[in-house]
Amino acid sequence: MSDHKAMLLNKNKVVLVTGCAKGGIGYEYCKAFAEQNCHVFASDISQRVDDMSELSSHNVETLELDVSSDESVESAVNTVISKYGRIDVLINNAGIGSPGPLAELSLDEIRKAYEINVLGQLRMVQQVVPHMASRRSGTIVNIGSVVGKVPTPWAGSYCTTKAAVHAISNTLRVELRPFGIDVVMVIAGAIRSNIGRNSVDKLKNCEWKLYKEFKDAIEERAWASQRSEKTTDAKVFARHVAKNVLRGRPPKQIVFGHMTCLFAFLSWSPLWVRDSFFAKRFSLNRKV
Repeated sequence: MSDHKAMLLNKNKVVLVTGCAKGGIGYEYCKAFAEQNCHVFASDISQRVDDMSELSSHNVETLELDVSSDESVESAVNTVISKYGRIDVLINNAGIGSPGPLAELSLDEIRKAYEINVLGQLRMVQQVVPHMASRRSGTIVNIGSVVGKVPTPWAGSYCTTKAAVHAISNTLRVELRPFGIDVVMVIAGAIRSNIGRNSVDKLKNCEWKLYKEFKDAIEERAWASQRSEKTTDAKVFARHVAKNVLRGRPPKQIVFGHMTCLFAFLSWSPLWVRDSFFAKRFSLNRKV
């Protein structure tokens, strides 16, 4: 390897992104970081690796990675380390929706959401941190959501996983400071992606008992972040995140996207205001 190429390899950030199937925000993160001359690894479960093939035209490498598997996470991280000797930035993006009323939603569905959205992020952190700590350098980016601060009806399972991500990020930010590792929490608003369609698909197999009269409202919540013309384009969102993460001193939080102002207002509002707003918005202001 020439000295010039070695210098470039050392200068350009090595970025590992989880949850990168086409049509999702992770896919756009990969392109956004590649535009900033980073060495990017896009990863997802084996069934979705083919969906990422077009990323090769952006000089993005692909990996099989299941964040719910210890072995898969270890293998993927070791692959990146063996090739570049480091991981400078971890984007903990992999996640799934789990729509439905908490009183009836299957506990198996809730466990799966926690396994991927919460424990999946921690699994990645625990594999990557020792490598970052040895170099006293690195950035971990955990993807949260406005609903992690202000939970909404019909999405309680997903909201609680994002609340957990926020708590984890706030803890890690302080715990990893002695090792020179930055932790950035992204609080995303309504971003256009496949999550709405995937959530609605899950509802097709659900037969509610107590909430059968609310079936349409539950489905509306699954689409809520996607149907507005003001929903933030995933490409715009990803570029904003990449630009801020790559700053010399990345911010502790990145709050961006449609509805972030509304949810900020709701977070400061009295609970009766919040409850009234969501009850009206999601058809819960009537007796059955």
